[in-house]
Amino acid sequence: MHETYMRLALQEALKGAGKTFTNPLVGAVIVSENQVIAVGSHLAYGQPHAEMNAIQSCITPEKLFNSTIYVTLEPCHHYGKQPPCTKTILDSGIKRVVIGQLDPNPLVAGKGKQFLEEQGVEVISGVMTEEVRQLNPFYNFFYEHQRPYITLKQAISLDGKIALAGQRTGLTNEKVAKKVHEERGDYQAILVGSQTLLIDNPTLGTTKDVLFPPLRIILDRKGQTLEHPELRLFQEDKGKILIFTERKSVVKMPKWVEVLSFPQVTIERVISELTRRGVQSVYVEGGAQIHDAFLATGLWDELITYVAPKVIGGNSTSSFSSQRLVESVTNLSDLTVETIDGDLRIVGRRR
Repeated sequence: MHETYMRLALQEALKGAGKTFTNPLVGAVIVSENQVIAVGSHLAYGQPHAEMNAIQSCITPEKLFNSTIYVTLEPCHHYGKQPPCTKTILDSGIKRVVIGQLDPNPLVAGKGKQFLEEQGVEVISGVMTEEVRQLNPFYNFFYEHQRPYITLKQAISLDGKIALAGQRTGLTNEKVAKKVHEERGDYQAILVGSQTLLIDNPTLGTTKDVLFPPLRIILDRKGQTLEHPELRLFQEDKGKILIFTERKSVVKMPKWVEVLSFPQVTIERVISELTRRGVQSVYVEGGAQIHDAFLATGLWDELITYVAPKVIGGNSTSSFSSQRLVESVTNLSDLTVETIDGDLRIVGRRR
């Protein structure tokens, strides 16, 4: 029985997809005498939580007394942009709370469950936990590992090349291009190196309907991009840009661009800063040396490779290439392969 109502809460949670930013997707279903009397979801960042929306949408509030609320994620017990959901539940007269997943965020982390139990509310947790966790994989990873979930994305030829030497080279087809532009919207940040920016001149935008556009990050040790205000990224305010550089001199940049200068720009330094800023997921689009730097540190979790049925050869740029001495092979797990109009999309996770 619990699973039936939790599935409804899962479906309800999806209504906030693309709108909750750093907040998790959450759904709630209120049941009285085996009948659903209200549903709710967290629809957008900064707006009321799922529990509040469900309680306020109940057209027969007298039925809330002694009812059961099914919620995908543990109710919060702190003041933020919204009041504590635990207090809202308690004030409504709900007497049982069924939770899919305890919240890994240390602001909550069992405190909501504990408070409700101390106030005499029956709490059941762990209902369909694995299914519920799939709602917020990056949110969960961020709080459980204290860093963003990092995906490396590349497009290569059959011989493992990513481009002609020093040139912008289109390898994959239009359907893949559309897929990538949409895929970017699943992440809170898009990261590239300076050479990718100077050669490809991308905007790093997404076509996905999201409330907050991804943060755009440039790794530019020498500060070369700072001398190119004509780059498309700097022409229009489509979301915040962070440039990590070792260059000390100050260059006037557009208001949506923040330049962070460090004595040494390393992958560890970048990820530490993004963690401090609460960025939960990063989509790394290259280039080859940037990808290899992430590979070397072990600070990555997933590799997405688009393979075009083409061969380049010669002195063209190889995937994951640098002067680094390599003495081991990295294995991937959970491999999936799909065909997109003749190109391949291969996804694997770091073991």
